[in-house]
Formats: sequence, structure tokens, C-alpha cells
Amino acid sequence: MRLDIQLVTAAVLSVGGLVLLFCGAFIAPQGEIHESLLVGFGEVATFAGALFGIDYTYKYRSKNDKHPPN
Repeated sequence: MRLDIQLVTAAVLSVGGLVLLFCGAFIAPQGEIHESLLVGFGEVATFAGALFGIDYTYKYRSKNDKHPPN
């Protein structure tokens, strides 16, 4: 259950970060948020999502290595 939550969080952070990177690079600023803030937060969210995904991969592998199939 905990690994499922971690996987969903990693996916949401990665996709959200990529959306913000796209918005910061290709959409003209119309409000109060400057594009550099969108790009900066998008990079941080994408990086955090990648780290969560890498951690999930290693936890999933170590969990499956401990219990070989019968």
C-alpha cells in the first residue's frame, strides 16, 4: 500500500513538473506568476518525482528479491 502511494506521488510530481515547465516556456505570462517561477518549480517537482520513482524501483526490487516465487 505504501509503495502504491509513493508511485502515484512520483507520477503526479513528474507530470505536474513537466506541465509547469511547458507552461513556463511556451505560454505568455498573463497573471502574477512569472515564467521563471513556473520553470523553477517545474524543475524541482520533476526532480523530486524522479527521485521518488528511483526509490520506488529499488524498494520494489528488494522486496521481490527477498521472496522468490515458489
